[in-house]
Amino acid sequence: MSSSDECLQHLRSVTAETRAYDGQVRSAVAALCAPGGRADAHLVQEHQRAVHGLAWVATTVEAIASAVRWGERLAGQGRLRQGEELALTLAIGEYLAQLVGGIPMSQNEVFRPGEIGLGAAAQALAARASVRWFIDHGSRAQTRRALVEAWLQGQQVAETSFDDDLDQVRAQFRRFAEREITPRAQAWHLADDLIPDEVVRQLAELGTFGVSIPSEYGGMGLGKRAMCIVTEELSRAWIAAGSLGTRSEIAADLILGGGTAEQKAHWLPRIASGEVLPTAVFTEPDAGSDLGSLRTRATPQADGTWRIDGNKTWITHASRSDLMTLMARTEPGSSDYSGLSMFLAPKPRGTADQPFPAPGLSGGDIPVLGYRGMREYEIAFDGFEVPAQGLLGGVRGQGFRQLMQTFEAARIQTAARAVGVAWRAFDLAWRYANDRRQFGQPLSAFPRVADKLAMMIAETVVARELTHFAAERKEQRARCDIEAGMAKLLAARVAWSNADTSLQIHGGNGYALEFEISRVLCDARILNIFEGAAEIQAQVIGRGLLGRT
Repeated sequence: MSSSDECLQHLRSVTAETRAYDGQVRSAVAALCAPGGRADAHLVQEHQRAVHGLAWVATTVEAIASAVRWGERLAGQGRLRQGEELALTLAIGEYLAQLVGGIPMSQNEVFRPGEIGLGAAAQALAARASVRWFIDHGSRAQTRRALVEAWLQGQQVAETSFDDDLDQVRAQFRRFAEREITPRAQAWHLADDLIPDEVVRQLAELGTFGVSIPSEYGGMGLGKRAMCIVTEELSRAWIAAGSLGTRSEIAADLILGGGTAEQKAHWLPRIASGEVLPTAVFTEPDAGSDLGSLRTRATPQADGTWRIDGNKTWITHASRSDLMTLMARTEPGSSDYSGLSMFLAPKPRGTADQPFPAPGLSGGDIPVLGYRGMREYEIAFDGFEVPAQGLLGGVRGQGFRQLMQTFEAARIQTAARAVGVAWRAFDLAWRYANDRRQFGQPLSAFPRVADKLAMMIAETVVARELTHFAAERKEQRARCDIEAGMAKLLAARVAWSNADTSLQIHGGNGYALEFEISRVLCDARILNIFEGAAEIQAQVIGRGLLGRT
């Protein structure tokens, strides 16, 4: 039997074996946190590490399953080449080894099976023939070296979405990004400039802001996988470019899911065309992920308008935006989620001299390490007026529920941003490792450098496929809060790992501001924080899985 046939044979069984182990982990954590069949909040808090460990186990298992589906689909079309086989073997082998030995939840936290009494179960998993094959072959130095050699010979791993239209979307946005953004991104970052209006206009003409808005409202109606591809390609050039569409995605999903017919007809075509640039105004100085404690107030006035008072922070692209999706407390005496409402609050665009020219609205930017190009702002509301028709759906007290329905797509889009950043980190590492010579040979010839490059490829492919899996679930209108959280959790880790590894390959030069990897490292770091920090993602996934047991 050839090595290719062996790989395919083991692919067919490894998913079932890891899912069985995942079930054991769920049962063990449920015994700790849901002894009566329902998760107990106090026990979940007490055993938070186990709950988050469950989230990481399930994410790793789903990542392996996504990689297997990708490999089998390529094989079914006769397109599984050596490069893809090697990437699959490395990634699946590494993730299986983590399941058995310990999964890094962060740089200094490793979740091990023995913590929940599953040391023997993990060893039994490792003894399974397919698992043993992948761990053995994936850990071999020659496997990593062979992937680098295949890449050197131009055999890059397949990027197809198995859909000609989507593949054309990728090609179109890659050409644009490589021509208009990649060569200029570092200069924009160093100058802390906004992405030029001309580039925003060109992105609008390409349909960036209406990729997944239905065609009846002027969008492209291509769905969430297309949104992922567009985001990935733009983020590969610069995360700010890939993030421009995030606020449009959030606003459009809010309006589609909860807006009135009039709100949909008014706002969606304008968002899709890029005429209106939205910004998301949720976070407050004392309320990050704890949205239930928001204090900003919306008070109804005699003429039907709403008066907004309070403070918001970490508001991306706030000055240049035209529309705020604004969460505020409308129900007097409430102190939880039930008192929150969502508003569509129009505002004039700001300028460099007057960032917030509207009455009752003021603010300033927050200097940040990376993720520049749109800027972060603190905003103060003091009698800011929202028109009567600005209440989303015309209903009070539904803001939190409305927002939660958008987080699935927002987190999938963030995972796609992370995939793009991960690829850019690899691109820079690859170029430097082959251009830079030491001791008479390129850096890529040294085994430890080649090992790094190979694992960067393998992990990025898996993160991409897990992200597309979550996007497919969303397109099928299935609930996918857990899958979206998994995609973001893993992709953000891969983006940071790739960026850190790429800088290491650059050595001292990587620490210099003139080298692009210095920017990519700063950009990658935010991915584990916004749209729900890694710990929040793990909590959402773990609690959700306990609810499914």
